[in-house]
Amino acid sequence: MSIAIIGAGNVGMALGRAFTRRGENVVLGVPDPQKYAAAVAALGDKARLSSTADAIAASDLVVLAVPHLATAAIAQSVPDWQGKVLVDATNPLAPGLAGLTMGTNTSAAEELARLARGARVVKAFNSTGAENMADAAYPGGVPMMPVCGDDADARQRVMALATLIGFEAVDMGPLMAARYLEPFAMTWIHLAFRQGLGRRFAFGLLRRG
Repeated sequence: MSIAIIGAGNVGMALGRAFTRRGENVVLGVPDPQKYAAAVAALGDKARLSSTADAIAASDLVVLAVPHLATAAIAQSVPDWQGKVLVDATNPLAPGLAGLTMGTNTSAAEELARLARGARVVKAFNSTGAENMADAAYPGGVPMMPVCGDDADARQRVMALATLIGFEAVDMGPLMAARYLEPFAMTWIHLAFRQGLGRRFAFGLLRRG
């Protein structure tokens, strides 16, 4: 599986680090490749850098790790995604982390699916901090990574990636469940920043029996 990560900010670089450490080849697509050359080179020979368009063209699984407001233009830049798996790792955050700009009756992921013709959109890697995606190891258990999408095969492929980098992948079913996962991300953000818990925590799934 060829993996593209669009964006080389905190989340993009964290996922790039996690995937390459486990042997996956990753291409990071950005508008200005030269700006990120040193950072991507530090990931080793499993990572390379390209333009956004070239990264999408070269990969069959594409992770959007960009600000939410950039997703529509990226989705519409490809006339036909031809069945590529498009992973939405974004959240529609209001300015100042004051909340979300949409929810309840739709989600950022569902709107992305409407715009990205021919893409199999999956929501994942949005519900915890970048540090946890770079290193999911906790002494008290395994953090959870909820995943949803309308295409079962695409969903399973993304769940396998989440498992590979140390999460317990949780199948949330169809893409409409992103209406719950985006506010769930806000719960982590609220605790980390508004309640002063910091970034060194993650949510897990406990089972009885």
